[in-house]
Amino acid sequence: MAVKKLCEFYSKSFLGEVQKWGSMKQNGVSLRYMMEFGSKPTEKNLLISAQFLHKELPIRIARRAIELENLPYGLSEKPAVLEVRDWYLDSFRDLRTFPEIKDKNDELEFTRMIKMIKVRHNNVVPTMALGVQHLKKEMGLKIVHEDLDEIHRFLDRFYMSRIGIRMLIGQHVELHNPNPAPDCVGYIHTKMSPVEVAQNASEDARAICLREYGSAPDIRIYGDPNFTFPYVPTHLHLMVFELVKNSLRAVQERFMDSDKVAPPVRIIVADGIEDVTIKVSDEGGGIPRSGLPKIFTYLYSTAKNPLDEQPDLGSGGAVTMAGFGYGLPISRLYARYFGGDLQIISMEGYGEDRRIFAFVSIGGFTRAPPMNVGCCSSIKFNTLKLIQADIWHGKVPYTHCQKETHSFPYLSCIPWNCSLFISSLQVVLGK
Repeated sequence: MAVKKLCEFYSKSFLGEVQKWGSMKQNGVSLRYMMEFGSKPTEKNLLISAQFLHKELPIRIARRAIELENLPYGLSEKPAVLEVRDWYLDSFRDLRTFPEIKDKNDELEFTRMIKMIKVRHNNVVPTMALGVQHLKKEMGLKIVHEDLDEIHRFLDRFYMSRIGIRMLIGQHVELHNPNPAPDCVGYIHTKMSPVEVAQNASEDARAICLREYGSAPDIRIYGDPNFTFPYVPTHLHLMVFELVKNSLRAVQERFMDSDKVAPPVRIIVADGIEDVTIKVSDEGGGIPRSGLPKIFTYLYSTAKNPLDEQPDLGSGGAVTMAGFGYGLPISRLYARYFGGDLQIISMEGYGEDRRIFAFVSIGGFTRAPPMNVGCCSSIKFNTLKLIQADIWHGKVPYTHCQKETHSFPYLSCIPWNCSLFISSLQVVLGK
């Protein structure tokens, strides 16, 4: 079904209102505020929350709708992007036509409405990815990633804003849960176990690998299952899932035609004085140097373009193992949402006394992220770091980290504190 052009389907007055609200200033919400406010979900607090969202969500949604209409290289004209644009415009209209929220009944009706908006936008990421992949397929060899910075910057803003919108809606909706999980304040788990989240994410990633290849490398997880800290489990699950999925694919494809048994993917969770570190390690071969500048762009993937094998691929299908090139950039945005970052260092090829590392640090709740999407700039929680590493079983000294309670071959010589990680890595590599 063709998607209507903007001027053909929406009135000038409506489009003018979109422009008006899109020019308004956003208001950030800190993690501390969400935790303190959500710890007492009284009728009064829920009413205040709904009134805030009634004014805040149209601003954020209008901004994204405006940008979707003005993308370069003809991306705005791709059917998948037009479909996403219409979702945003429909959601804006729903919010603006909803009457003023005055009492409990209004608040409950508003909550049902924004819950439907959240569902409407469930497939935004794969649908946008489809539009971008169509652009990539059309441009073919003409793609110069450095010349597409405008698209990459837009997509970063777009997806970061989406994370913020879904966090605000999800937090409000979850506060209505009559039977919340223990130690949960809406979406926020005040005593989240990173080991448990890593286990669940690994099982999900391994299931995808089994479906795709018929077999999958083993996954080994090391860490204290009793260690907890405040975080959003769904965010961490997504990040670990993507990193483990990448590792599983790399190992599986490297060893699928080999007589050797595929080595396991290792996940290590370590609690430091200042940092929490999650390291995902594999022996999948690493990333070529030429690919490193592109790994956080939305037009790059080491896997085949899914459209080459499924030209009629739509947004409602099952999760693919790889190919859209969205896993790393989206994961980095989830990391940055709470003030962290995601970085990758890799070394192609195997040689004596060499390792291939991809270093990913995900900071905690110490500074506000871009776009003022709503995180804490003052609360002093632990920093969460994710490290994805491609490890080669070379001749690396076997030592023990002072703060480590387990002995991990090839990994225990790397300090858990990220500030020392790169300099220590250079020593290990003999640089």
